[in-house]
Amino acid sequence: MHGLRRIGFYLLINLLVVTMLSVILAFVPMPRDQFYALLILCGVFGFAGSFISLALSKFMAMKAYKIQLIDANTANTRLRFVYDTVAAMANQYGIHTPEVGIYPSQDVNAFATGASKNKSLLALSSGMLNMLSEDEIAAVIGHEMTHIIEGDMVSMTLVMGVVNTFVMFGARVVATGIDVALRGDRGRGGLGFIGYYLVVILLQNVLMFLAMIPVSFYSRYREYRADKGAAELTGAGNMIQALEKIDRYYSAEKRQDSFAMAKINSKNKASLFATHPSIAERIKRLRNL
Repeated sequence: MHGLRRIGFYLLINLLVVTMLSVILAFVPMPRDQFYALLILCGVFGFAGSFISLALSKFMAMKAYKIQLIDANTANTRLRFVYDTVAAMANQYGIHTPEVGIYPSQDVNAFATGASKNKSLLALSSGMLNMLSEDEIAAVIGHEMTHIIEGDMVSMTLVMGVVNTFVMFGARVVATGIDVALRGDRGRGGLGFIGYYLVVILLQNVLMFLAMIPVSFYSRYREYRADKGAAELTGAGNMIQALEKIDRYYSAEKRQDSFAMAKINSKNKASLFATHPSIAERIKRLRNL
């Protein structure tokens, strides 16, 4: 069922893109060969950027958060519990045990990243280890393991590849249409070289802003699904208690947080652009399971 929903979302995204392309073809006077060449070029760059980010995600997370990896030989009993819980869930899912790490932060949070379910990293904040019980920590681990087993990192990479392609291509085609319209029949004037790229930059920002609405919707759906996965693994009550404490002890990162979308809580306000549902709504859904 989860796979069908994800495919459905991809189909919706592609339907929106195809509709946009059809409208552009109808109204922008661009030769078909030039149109498709530009589309292919934007697709290459759009997906390349997304997959390069995915490939580097573990390395970037390790450096950005100063993550200390732990293993089965750690002497600390709490850290050993964390590692053993991750290993047991990985064995239950039939995947390789993710790298497990702890990062220094007062924020009670956690995230998973990596290029694939068998090459992933699961990281918990030191604040989470200090504030949550073992049962609650296990629920959080179940949430992140659900992200890993569902392939959410790859899913979001594919979505962002489509979005990047749409934004780059749409901005350039519309800018070309504006330039042609300004030139008129005499072929003079127009935007000029600098003006063209200024319009492209402006349009890219506008289109990316709009594209984040469906992307944020998908991100919120992932969080509900991961909460449900945690409830199935450790019990809904443990996940509810974990979310209540995560909300109570939330401490915003002072630096710009590149992994906010991947975390279990981003504390953003409810809106079309929120990457996470509110804690209250997540708890309500868990109680209704």
